[in-house]
Parts: sequence; structure tokens; C-alpha cells
Amino acid sequence: MPAPAMPAARTAAPGVPATESAMLPQHAPLVVATRGGLVESIHYGSAIATAPDGSTLATAGDPLAPFYPRSSLKPLQAVAMVRAGLNLPADLLALAAASHSGGAKHRGGTQRILAMHGLTTGDLENSTDLPHGTNEREDWLRSGFHATQLTQNCSGKHAAMAATCVINGWPVKGYLNPSHPLQQHVTATLTELTEEEPFARSADGCGTPLFALTLRGMARAFGRIAAAAGNAAGSTSDDAGSAPAAAEAAVGLAMRQHPDMVAGEGRDVTDLMRLLPGSVAKDGFEGVQLVGLPDGRAVAVKISDGGDRARMPATVRLLGSLGVDIAPLADIGTAPVLGGGHTVGLLQPTDFLSTPVDEAR
Repeated sequence: MPAPAMPAARTAAPGVPATESAMLPQHAPLVVATRGGLVESIHYGSAIATAPDGSTLATAGDPLAPFYPRSSLKPLQAVAMVRAGLNLPADLLALAAASHSGGAKHRGGTQRILAMHGLTTGDLENSTDLPHGTNEREDWLRSGFHATQLTQNCSGKHAAMAATCVINGWPVKGYLNPSHPLQQHVTATLTELTEEEPFARSADGCGTPLFALTLRGMARAFGRIAAAAGNAAGSTSDDAGSAPAAAEAAVGLAMRQHPDMVAGEGRDVTDLMRLLPGSVAKDGFEGVQLVGLPDGRAVAVKISDGGDRARMPATVRLLGSLGVDIAPLADIGTAPVLGGGHTVGLLQPTDFLSTPVDEAR
């Protein structure tokens, strides 16, 4: 029976009744920005590294505090869809797990998923948005276009969800409803992969059902996906696809093989998977980052203020604590602080791995 993502002892938010469960996690300082030798800004958050068996290797802050993983749930949702019969080429399966930049290959890939299953963009139920990538958004606007469902960064996932409905004979209309068979199946898969029952439920920005879990649960899931991909990549057996972890392997391998589809050119998640062979990485809005390693270890980071710039420095620091060679990640693990176009400081992680986790919670 999966353990519920129980909250740790926390402080009630000022002015908000504790009965409303508005409790503050006990985050730790993870990343600082210095300017002229002075600490100018501090990003607090929580982090965890897990072993292949899911046990804890290192922590900081409050890794058992329930949080919304946002788009880092997409690889888990993709695993659920593959288990339900979704069969896509690797590049399109990576797109199903993506927060893509909205470039031509991403838009075209979404349309390919739809066309393969007799669907159109009218079947998508995600929100509209401009392309997520900076260059892609500027090119789109220069062409006189506006926000669409196709350019929204979750469109690949939504096309895959609609396709999974077609494959199973489920209604396409209303596929985002939590009571829909697709979402019931996704919920069961997430519970299995994370070994946790959701602490709370809401909706993501694109309208998909969203679950509050813990960093530990999410790290365990990414460790499973990355390990399955690593095992499959090293297998010479013709029946490797029949293994129990075949869906996890398919998603992990697709993301490894097509990191440009998971995010896009110039995106740090794409860069990380290219620079760290065998890794499976996914970010999420509000400062979330997950990375699974091919040996089954994994790291998970949540930045408390949602600051995107702090997400990767904390993640690279955590990977380094596991003995991973992070020298190739130097450019995404830190960033210069500029003054007049010159470097006057640095965005860098603290030595934050000092808080033990209470495994009994």
C-alpha cells in the first residue's frame, strides 16, 4: 500500500488559519546570488537524492513536504499512456513527456500524433499560449500569429492523451476530467511509480489533473524510469520489450534519444541530458527539477519561491554529491551576475546538504 504524502511539522502562514492547512515547509537556503562580494539574493528550497532502491542518500530542507510537481509529472503520465497501449515513434513519445519550446518540430510532432489517430487540433483540451521558447516565441509573434493550443508547451502530452483514448475506445471529449478512465489510469500509475497516495489534487496550468506528492516520491519514480531505460539500452535480448518495466524503459529511452523534443534548443533540461549521457531529466514550473540516472539513483529539487534560475544550480550541486562528474555541467550549474556587461558576482549553490530526513514520516 503506497504511503500517503504526509506533511511534516510546519509553521502556519501568517494570517491564515491553520485549519485551512496553509502550512509552510521548512525550506533551506539552496542558491545564492552575489554581487560585489555581498550576498544579494537567496533562493530557499528543498532537495533529495535517492538510491536505486528508493532509500534516501542526501537531503536538504523539507523533502517530505507535499508539493505540486507540475510538468515534471509528464514522464510519469507518459508511462501510464504507454501501459494503456500508446505506441509512438521515439521522438513523438518524447514529445508526449515534454514541455516543448513550440518550434516547428514540436508543433509538427503534435500534429503527427493527432493525424496518426484520426484526430485534429480541435480535439485538444489544453489551454492556449504562445511558444515557451524565447526564440520560438519571438519568431511566432513576428509572423503575426497569436496564442494557440498547438503552441502551448503541453500540446504533445494532450495529443497523446487524446490518442490513448482512441486506442482504448474511451471518449475523447472530456479526457481531462478526473473521473475519465484515462485520468483514473494515470492516477493509479503515478501512485505505483512514486509509492505515494496524493496528498492533495488540483489542476495544472494546461488543465490536466495535478497531484501533490513529495520530492522523495518523485525521485523514486524518475529513478525507476531512468534505470529501466538504462537496462533496456544495455540489453541484447530480442524480448526486452516484454519486461515488466517496458513502459518506463520506452519513455526513458525516448527522452534520452530526443532531448530536443523534451524541451528545445537552448533549454537547460535538453542540455543536461546531452551533457550527462543516460540521464532522464524534466523540469516543472515553480522551480521544480527531476533527474534520474541510469543506475537508478535520482535527484529532486523544489525552489520555494518558484525561481527558475535557481533550479539547475541546486540540481547540479546535488548530482555532484552523488559522485557524478559535473564538470560538463558547469555552464548550467552556475551563472554570472552582471554589472555594466561585466561579471561582478555569481549565482551559485550553497553547501546545502546537511539536513537529515526522517524516513519514518
